[in-house]
Amino acid sequence: MTMGGSLPRKLLAEFVGSALLVTVVVGSGIAAARLSPDDVGLQLLENSTATVFGLAVLILMFGPVSGAHFNPAVTAADWLLGRRSGTGIAGGDALAYVSVQVFGAVGGAWLANAMFDRRIFEIATKERVTSGHLLGEVVATAGLIALIFALARTGRAGLAAAAVGAYIGAAYWFTSSTSFANPAVTVGRMFSDSFAGIAPSSAPAFIAAQLVGALVGLALTRALYPDVAESADEVVVPHPSSAHLKPEQGVKIDRITRDTTSSKRSVHRPTGRSQDGSNTSGA
Repeated sequence: MTMGGSLPRKLLAEFVGSALLVTVVVGSGIAAARLSPDDVGLQLLENSTATVFGLAVLILMFGPVSGAHFNPAVTAADWLLGRRSGTGIAGGDALAYVSVQVFGAVGGAWLANAMFDRRIFEIATKERVTSGHLLGEVVATAGLIALIFALARTGRAGLAAAAVGAYIGAAYWFTSSTSFANPAVTVGRMFSDSFAGIAPSSAPAFIAAQLVGALVGLALTRALYPDVAESADEVVVPHPSSAHLKPEQGVKIDRITRDTTSSKRSVHRPTGRSQDGSNTSGA
């Protein structure tokens, strides 16, 4: 067994994680609109609180398998940063990640609609594009990317669940766009005409702003930590990766794994005494 989870397991983690993330965002938005129909501020508080905790839990749940990207901007940044230094996600894997993130996000919106007895298949009508909103998306995404890669570079990626959740929760309030900061989530939110929805006509501009923000965040991180590319494998949280292992490294890991397993079996093998008093190993 070589180091690293198989790609299908990683893709499953990214699909389910992205789906549940959109379910949390859209579902809590629907619930907030029903519970507090006359108070938009309270609706946003309820929506952002659920998102903070939901995102943190999903990172903890799926991070050890896939890194818990759940975000094409994060995946693209990981590939772009590590491609020259041989770290980060491989190009083919990155494309697969992005595909399942988008499909998962759409499925998550449908799931939220179904749970709240709405039409499962619907299109959002909420127009969101203004110059201020687009600037908000650049700021929100740049901050997210800078945070994630700074944590990886400084050996604190284990704090990503709490830190990323807290950042997104804060960005709900300090950005005019309420911090989508995620192209897959933006696509998913087109499929629920609810509090968290976004009209298809607004989505392309939001996604473009997010990609610009990702580049800004990467540039900032490179300026602060010139060697950050060496830590690209640890994004968003440390997880197994075999994309950049050389064949001889895989063989060495296999040998170490077998030797370690044999040693553990020897240590834990019970002993007994034969009739003549000598020690014997238990079967």
